Amino acid sequence: MSLRYRHGPLSAPPRPPEEEEPFNIIPVHNLLADHPSLRFPEVRAAAAALRTVGDLRRPPYAQWHPSMDLLDWLALFFGFQRDNVRNQREHLVLHLANVQMRLSPPPDNIDTLDAGVLRSFRRKLLKNYTNWCSYIGKKSNIWISDSIRSSSDQRRELLYVGLYLLIWGESANLRFMPECICYIFHNMAMELNKILEDYIDENTGQPVMPSISGENAFLNCVVKPIYETIQAEVESSKNGTAPHSAWRNYDDLNEYFWSKRCFQKLKWPIDVGGNFFVSASRGKHIGKTGFVEQRSFWNLFRSFDRLWVMLVLFLQAAIIVAWEEKRYPWNALTDKSVQVKVLTLFITWSAMRFLQSLLDIGTQYGRVSWETSGLGVRMVLKTVVAAAWMVIFGVFYGRIWAQRNQDREWSREANNRVLTFLEVAFVFVIPELLALVLFLLPWIRNCIEETNWKIFYMLSWWFQSRSFVGRGLREGLVDNIKYALFWVMVLATKFAFSYFLQIKPMIRPTKQLLALKNVKYEWHEFFGGSNRFTVGLLWLPVVLIYLMDIQIWYSIYSSFVGAVVGLFQHLGEIRNIQQLRLRFQFFASAIQFNLMPEEQLLNARGTLKNKFKDVIHRLKLRYGLGRPYKKLESNQVEATKFALIWNEVILIFREEDIISDHELEMLELPQNSWNVRVIRWPCFLLCNELLLALRQAKELVDAPDKWLWYKICKNEYRRCAVIEAYDSINHLMLEIIKVNTEEHSILTVLFQEIDHSVQIEKFTRTFKMTALPQIHMKVIKLIELLAKPKKDMSQVVNTLQALYEISIRDFFRENKSTEQLKEDGLAPRNPAAMAGLLFETAVELPDPSNENFNRQVRRLHTILTSRDSMHNIPVNLEARRRIAFFSNSLFMNMPHAPQVEKMTAFSVLTPYYNEEVLYSKEQLRTENEDGISILYYLQTIYHDEWKNFLERMRREGMEKDDEIWTTKLRELRLWASYRGQTLGRTVRGMMYYYRALKMLAFLDSASEMDIREGARELGSIRRHGSFDGYNSERSPSSRSLSRASSSVGLLFRGHEYGTALMKYTYVVACQIYGAQKAKKDPHADEILYLMKHNEALRVAYVDDVLTGRDEKEYYSVLVKYDQQLQREVEIYRVKLPGPLKLGEGKPENQNHALIFTRGDAVQTIDMNQDNYFEEALKMRNLLEEYRCYYGIRKPTILGVREHIFTGSVSSLAWFMSAQETSFVTLGQRVLANPLKVRMHYGHPDVFDRFWFLTRGGISKASRVINISEDIFAGFNCTLRGGNVTHHEYIQVGKGRDVGLNQISMFEAKVASGNGEQVLSRDVYRLGHRLDFFRMLSFFYTTVGFFFNTMMVILTVYAFLWGRLYLALSGVEGSALANNGSNNAALAAILNQQFIIQLGLFTALPMIVENSLEHGFLQAIWDFLTMQLQLSSVFYTFSMGTRTHFFGRTILHGGAKYRATGRGFVVQHKSFAENYRLYARSHFVKAIELGLILTVYASHSPVAKGTFVYIAMTISSWFLVISWIVAPFVFNPSGFDWLKTVYDFDDFMNWIWYRGSVFAKAEESWERWWYEEQDHLRTTGIWGKLLEIILDLRFFLFQYGIVYQLGIADHSTNIAVYLLSWIYVLVVLGIYLLISYARNKYGAREHIYYRLVQFLVIILAILVIIALLEFTAFKFVDLFRSLLAFIPTGWGLLLIAQVFRPFLQSVRLWNLVVSVARLYEIMFGVIVMAPVAFLSWMPGFQSMQTRILFNEAFSRGLRIFQIVTGKKSKGDL
Repeated sequence: MSLRYRHGPLSAPPRPPEEEEPFNIIPVHNLLADHPSLRFPEVRAAAAALRTVGDLRRPPYAQWHPSMDLLDWLALFFGFQRDNVRNQREHLVLHLANVQMRLSPPPDNIDTLDAGVLRSFRRKLLKNYTNWCSYIGKKSNIWISDSIRSSSDQRRELLYVGLYLLIWGESANLRFMPECICYIFHNMAMELNKILEDYIDENTGQPVMPSISGENAFLNCVVKPIYETIQAEVESSKNGTAPHSAWRNYDDLNEYFWSKRCFQKLKWPIDVGGNFFVSASRGKHIGKTGFVEQRSFWNLFRSFDRLWVMLVLFLQAAIIVAWEEKRYPWNALTDKSVQVKVLTLFITWSAMRFLQSLLDIGTQYGRVSWETSGLGVRMVLKTVVAAAWMVIFGVFYGRIWAQRNQDREWSREANNRVLTFLEVAFVFVIPELLALVLFLLPWIRNCIEETNWKIFYMLSWWFQSRSFVGRGLREGLVDNIKYALFWVMVLATKFAFSYFLQIKPMIRPTKQLLALKNVKYEWHEFFGGSNRFTVGLLWLPVVLIYLMDIQIWYSIYSSFVGAVVGLFQHLGEIRNIQQLRLRFQFFASAIQFNLMPEEQLLNARGTLKNKFKDVIHRLKLRYGLGRPYKKLESNQVEATKFALIWNEVILIFREEDIISDHELEMLELPQNSWNVRVIRWPCFLLCNELLLALRQAKELVDAPDKWLWYKICKNEYRRCAVIEAYDSINHLMLEIIKVNTEEHSILTVLFQEIDHSVQIEKFTRTFKMTALPQIHMKVIKLIELLAKPKKDMSQVVNTLQALYEISIRDFFRENKSTEQLKEDGLAPRNPAAMAGLLFETAVELPDPSNENFNRQVRRLHTILTSRDSMHNIPVNLEARRRIAFFSNSLFMNMPHAPQVEKMTAFSVLTPYYNEEVLYSKEQLRTENEDGISILYYLQTIYHDEWKNFLERMRREGMEKDDEIWTTKLRELRLWASYRGQTLGRTVRGMMYYYRALKMLAFLDSASEMDIREGARELGSIRRHGSFDGYNSERSPSSRSLSRASSSVGLLFRGHEYGTALMKYTYVVACQIYGAQKAKKDPHADEILYLMKHNEALRVAYVDDVLTGRDEKEYYSVLVKYDQQLQREVEIYRVKLPGPLKLGEGKPENQNHALIFTRGDAVQTIDMNQDNYFEEALKMRNLLEEYRCYYGIRKPTILGVREHIFTGSVSSLAWFMSAQETSFVTLGQRVLANPLKVRMHYGHPDVFDRFWFLTRGGISKASRVINISEDIFAGFNCTLRGGNVTHHEYIQVGKGRDVGLNQISMFEAKVASGNGEQVLSRDVYRLGHRLDFFRMLSFFYTTVGFFFNTMMVILTVYAFLWGRLYLALSGVEGSALANNGSNNAALAAILNQQFIIQLGLFTALPMIVENSLEHGFLQAIWDFLTMQLQLSSVFYTFSMGTRTHFFGRTILHGGAKYRATGRGFVVQHKSFAENYRLYARSHFVKAIELGLILTVYASHSPVAKGTFVYIAMTISSWFLVISWIVAPFVFNPSGFDWLKTVYDFDDFMNWIWYRGSVFAKAEESWERWWYEEQDHLRTTGIWGKLLEIILDLRFFLFQYGIVYQLGIADHSTNIAVYLLSWIYVLVVLGIYLLISYARNKYGAREHIYYRLVQFLVIILAILVIIALLEFTAFKFVDLFRSLLAFIPTGWGLLLIAQVFRPFLQSVRLWNLVVSVARLYEIMFGVIVMAPVAFLSWMPGFQSMQTRILFNEAFSRGLRIFQIVTGKKSKGDL
């Protein structure tokens, strides 16, 4: 412990007097205040360094106070805000002090700021700035020599750092534009230099003044103009609906500063007249910079062209080789012709290059202007060159065959021409070879890209446009080899599989089809000449699967690689409590080794010798070698520290109500008392051990002492149990008998006898082992008597007498006479006592309120009696999981913990908008339509935790159960809120960091005496039967959320608070807290309550203040709760240039609060996360990872593992959490190592704060394109040369969505986000700048995953439409007649597609990860259970969601943030609601596929064989059924007959509701229908065109089926089809006629309306009779034609929606709406039919409930009651 601050103990952090200005963490303005953090000399040193203004020229127009410092000086010169200065002053002082504390060895003079600290901080903070200067070729304006020898000018360093932080702290939305900040800093630093060097202004002859100065000048003159430009651009984006190419987003504006032109155009002071400030909606503006985002699927080809080139070239080569039909490909390649044909690959390759260059021009022309003309020249040149290569290859290839055909053989001349071709090809591939060489030598590549030499720029100009990011992304050689090997394996497997099982089997059927002549077409065939179109249709599904199946192989390999990496990380070695028992004795040493800092010598850490020692030490710990735990006997400090930590963890389990009071006693490590000589292990380890020892003693009756003791000592716990039981009985007996009585001395002698015999190893010779069981029984009886609240004295005496008798008479081997006993002091001298009065007067029982005594008695009773091996302690599954994970993690590799003083400081940031903070009384009691309240639901799901909660409440003074709604209401609300996804839960979790740091700070600095004394104090403190009885003296509010007064908290000396506050702060960005306070929203009171009870919690919000009539000013405000003043105080108020939200809400919210965070790291925590105390203990180890190299870089984001805590709610939540868990553990483990492409996924990752704040912050915020804002932080990090790692020895809890509708909304949000990513510049740059294998990893784990999901669904479409074409055209029949070839390739395709669709490739990682962590059998059992609960239906359904939203977003846009809600789902969702959500994404598509399958079944000759039909279409039928039924299977009470009936009525009301203009989509079908078409209004011309082309597929039904009708009479003339349109027109005519009649006569002259209807019906009957009579029309044709015409109508409707503006102008629109409504009713009935049937079937409802809530069932819950609302009367 450093002796720097021992000014005497301090009970709590003191507060400054009231009149002082409020401060955040340290009162920097008043260094004399009595605040624990000011005891650190480093804080004072940093503050003093800032005050060295010295002889600097004073600002002329402002008053200078002697107390002002360098930041005030900057503010007065440059016009920064006062609160910005105050905020950055504390920021800077805190950071410099923290860094100086970490120095090792400590500096010589502890009271001055170390120069090295400042220099390294300035380098880190301004690294991005210096890179930028070097990139654009400007000289840096930091006029300080960087050489080590030069004496550093400390004041100047501080001015530069201070200037940058002040600019950053006031830049508001400009913080998303890091190079814009660099530009501002560059110019202001120049002006600063001029002031420092005393330049004279040429114009005035006065000393130079900054170009902007005065109050708030920086905000008004620098920030505001740029901010207003962003605002204007956002307005011209029409709320994100305008195409991305039409307006500039944050990235475009930032990338303007990547070229020198910003200096010429913008100038300094900023010239607001420049065209940079003209927004897109007006005249001459600057277009997009850096990249133009265009909506198109071609983006996937543009960004990942290397992947597609590889796939296309292999496909072509494989077909050429397989065409020869040899057994192996190398057999075919012996043929010279085949070899030459393979050369056509080069033609294809050059064609793909040409396509790429055309796409570049097509998408990026918007970037070309006069200023960027070089770009245009390059694009045109590339197209010309690519076209030239195509021509060259074509010509040379043609010459080869011309020569060959002329010579009729492969003559020498022909071979020469082949060689010439190869020479040309060699020139073509030189760039690829160069890339390969650079891949093998990554450091050369990095060097070339990062060096800003003109020559390198010239060389790379042709290949990629120059960009500030994305340079030097190569990893080290070892990493290269690792991920290259992984991908070589994946690709080898894929290509072998594709060749032998996909391509080769297709060759023969293809040849047969092409050879097929005289096909009898059943319709008018346009491509009658050859069957190439048919062949194309056959190949289409094969090619689609071929293009996507790398995803499957990736999934398989990554699962196994992940498992191997996990094994090496020692995951899952302790899976349950049994395994923990085996290792618990090494556990104390593991805690000591990992969580306690060692006394660090000066050079201790880095050396190889020490690393080797660490490895050996870990091995010993892990496998229990060499007993490294040194038999932790109870006097050792290490054991006491372990006990303090372990007990604190267990105590917090009790606070969280996941264990009961009894379990607490079983689990805790009691402090040593009663003079026990061994460590007192928790009871759950010692259970049964004493009985086993007794049995051994009985069996080995005649064995010598040594042998018996050796047998007992084989088990450490047994040895301890025996000694503890003996010592405790010894102490107990002597404690309950009065001292100085004869009985006391007899017992003393007896125990001395026993001790002596043990010492001389003659115990078994002196005593009979057979008497031990009797003694055991009597001792138990005695202890049971002592444990009773009312103690029966006479029974106690009787038992003592019986014990005495057994001990004297039966226990000694030699029978002693009474005289001998008296001599030995084992019998009373007084004969009267022998007459039966022994012990009668001598017993004195302790005071009943002596909790310590009672506790020890209970423990002794447990040790003596427990027979079962207590495997079920604790009962709660969550508690067991947490203990197992914590104990396992301590045997994993993690960096050593530094002392709390020397650890890296960090903050946590949580964005919050308007979610629940704590549940209110009303929310808990209000019942839903089924009569279920939230509280009842929670009591049922968390049954044991509710019992523990009531037990705790009773212990804290609750007498009657109904007090829970009155005196204990707050506790009840907290209990419920900690089980939902509330802000209260998150805050409690994050405040465990603070609590853990305080405890660790105490343990770090406490001396051995402190700890020993403390342990004793704690042992004696626990009386009154309460664990927080000592709370009662403190203020009532301290019985608080965080219960900061935990047991160890009583020992604190005061400095712990200061240390913990300096190292940790928690900022919650409650964006609208100000508005909530003004509205008196209960949320605001609850947030205040959280602040009041959590000292380290700060709340940042945006305050809008009305100034004039309509004018508002906006401020970023930080508040805290002042315990001294007992109210909320405002700390900082920084003015913003305008409204906060310009882009996406969440990143803007994070960004405004980022300036209030502190420390070197910031952990991003979402509103649905939780944390655990035992994990918080490991945080300082995690932060040490920033010092280690991973590959060639240190990490900038530390990825943290998550535990999904919502899995137990229902089977759906379980599927979701299983899928998510495998991603956040195994998936990310592989991404980080070996693949090196882990990004940031909105998980609890820890960011290197200063690295990110200078590079654009921790997320991106442009409207729509950055809708998945988190992953862009990962992209940005990778592109700017960061490094993302993943660590699994620490975890954070996370909640997920639990109902199908929430899950679908979440999937839709993620899929839309991925659709937007496809268009983004980040993905394009990563696709081009990463090396080939990392690019593959990147593609298949981000956008590629969604693209491939879509490909699977497209395969089903392609297969079914292809089959339909074959069946209806008659090709299938003819082909079958000619040969009965069955198609192996199609079988392979269908099987592959089915496997994916069943979710098996999401299941494999789950199974593997589960086996790793819970054992193989458990994993298989879980998987089978999931299948029985229809998980495949769910996975198939969610594929549909992903496909729909991903595809629609890329084509038409329309991605929006979907609030998924965090509630509990036990509520039945109505049919209309499900229909609204899934009609377009699932139902309509399923009906379309179902229709194809039906038509195919009725018209295909193949389908006549039932088995063949089933085998071919089972996967498709499964898809159709899943898509239709899933929303109802996973809907509580989905098959309840009454609800189904109500739902249908509700649906029909919704369809026919006319409503007003203001009706919502939930009320009116028409409103919803318009909303579903919104994307067609915003999409571009290409989107509309593609939509129309896709809609044309519906006309194929009519084309195919009309030729099959009887009326066609086997004619294949085109006229048949054209005439069939008459039918469509007639139906439309009749519809128009009837609706006209209804409108005209329906109300008044109803008879006319009926007449019209009657005439129409008569006419129809007449027409049918005439047709039957005079044509080949059959009556069945009526029904068959429905299959033809209904799809046609739907197709027409969809096309009409595209032409909506035109149709509205010609008044046909109402007709479209009416027809659409009829279709909607038809779809509704089709979807409803199976649901209604299943509801009507008996027993289905209860089966569905069991499927939906099975996990909960297995925990013995009354879920059926929950769902059906049969609540028992006794419930609250």
